[in-house]
Amino acid sequence: MTSEQHRSRGWVIGRLAGAPVIVTPSWFVAAAVLTVVFAPTVRRFAPGLATGGVLVVAFAFVLLLFASVFCHEAAHAFVARSRGHRVTELAMTLWGGHTAYTGTQRRPLDGVLVAVVGPVTNLVLAGGFWLAFQATPTASVPALLLYAAFFSNVFVGVFNLLPGLPLDGGQILEAFVWKATGSRRRGTIAAGWIGRVVAVGVLAWALVLPVLRGSAPSVTTVIWSAVVGAFLWQGAGDAMTAARRREIVDALVVGPLAGRAVAVATGTSLADAARIVSGVPDASLVVVDTAGAPLGWVDPAAAATVPPAVAGTTPVDAAVVPFPPGSAVEASLAGSSLLEHLAATSAGARVVPVVEHGRVTGVLDVARVAAALRPS
Repeated sequence: MTSEQHRSRGWVIGRLAGAPVIVTPSWFVAAAVLTVVFAPTVRRFAPGLATGGVLVVAFAFVLLLFASVFCHEAAHAFVARSRGHRVTELAMTLWGGHTAYTGTQRRPLDGVLVAVVGPVTNLVLAGGFWLAFQATPTASVPALLLYAAFFSNVFVGVFNLLPGLPLDGGQILEAFVWKATGSRRRGTIAAGWIGRVVAVGVLAWALVLPVLRGSAPSVTTVIWSAVVGAFLWQGAGDAMTAARRREIVDALVVGPLAGRAVAVATGTSLADAARIVSGVPDASLVVVDTAGAPLGWVDPAAAATVPPAVAGTTPVDAAVVPFPPGSAVEASLAGSSLLEHLAATSAGARVVPVVEHGRVTGVLDVARVAAALRPS
């Protein structure tokens, strides 16, 4: 589960919760590897099966596993949408899958609900597979698949509940620390560091547990544990970086970033406009219509090209740069709401108007907003 907005590369096979379901190229790598890994278990259980049959059964287990992962991600998607997020994709990947959504979590409860539903779904599925396994009368290939699906769902559910980011349990821990301290950033940092402890623990488990049992560590297990640990370590680091970036975003407010503005009616001459703005140092000229709605800002360079002799008869409209429709920024906007508004309406404009109660109070240079997002 992630709040990333970048679309994964792959094939769209459907839509769920208003978002595309994507199978990435890496999923096929994972499916092939897991089929080969599970094949020896099938061979031991059913020695009479031909090689083709063994691979078919092993691949059937892989499909069951990824169907369970898909249910996990679908649960995240539906709950995220119910909490006001816009789900952007559900992707099947090398690591199983992820759900991406946009929107800021406003309460710790939202984070808990979105996170916990995934592992709970796996544990419920595990219960269903266990009951079906118990109902299977003989030791057969279907029984093997049902037991394997039970075990894999228990593992996915329990592993995802470990209290460290980027796992679901880390999201839950983040929410509890956020609730206790009032700071989501502190929650993310705490869960991120514990996520790194979990990452090291995964590798330590592969190395130390066999030694305690008096055997040598499995090279394959160590390699896989190292890969998983590296993935978890990187994910925890990314989460902490995102928390610091989110803190910068949350601190954005229009007031300190906005410049002064003087509003003049459309049709006002450049000479009159220059006299009006001369009493307000460093102010921008904003042209408004008869109702006071901002139309555009006067480009000083363009205005300077008008000869003084005709400035008294040339309207400001001749040097105006139109504002994109709907780009006016309410003076009360802040944080992610401000960024989302600019992204949706500014259309690449350099300057947008700032309004309060329908009246122009300033202008906002988009470049200043971008600069404010850079870490100091």
